[in-house]
Amino acid sequence: MSRLDSMLRRLTAQRDGLNWAAAQISGVDGDVLDMGLGNGRTYDHLREILPSRRIWVMDRVLQCHPDSTPPAEDFLQGEAEPMLEKLAQNGRGIAMAHYDFGRGIKSEDVAEAARLSPMIANVMLPGGLLISGQPLVGFDQIKGPETIAPDRYLFYRT
Repeated sequence: MSRLDSMLRRLTAQRDGLNWAAAQISGVDGDVLDMGLGNGRTYDHLREILPSRRIWVMDRVLQCHPDSTPPAEDFLQGEAEPMLEKLAQNGRGIAMAHYDFGRGIKSEDVAEAARLSPMIANVMLPGGLLISGQPLVGFDQIKGPETIAPDRYLFYRT
């Protein structure tokens, strides 16, 4: 599979997974967390499908498209560990989180996801959903939408 086809497959799975998860949390109060802002495409989509939810965003730097810039009070800039600690101290629970940290080196990305998993668990509400391109640990993995191959995107319930 070409890298372009792989990217299209990943983005389609991401969109379908976010849409599916948004419908699943309709009865759960809580905020949303987007870990890894990047260009802001995912954040922009989350704003569209979850307009009544507060969406927290974290990334090392703010370098997204101007149309996808989160409000300053919802952007947690810096390394993941202190930003997750700050969010946990905030007292707001996360009903749905999207994990998209990584540099594209699979072994390093998997190790980082495993290391951050306990901190992510600290901000999640019981019954919340996690959508991730990397395997997370300590959560119950669930089956996502039928349109997504099991190895393409991962879904977890807290």
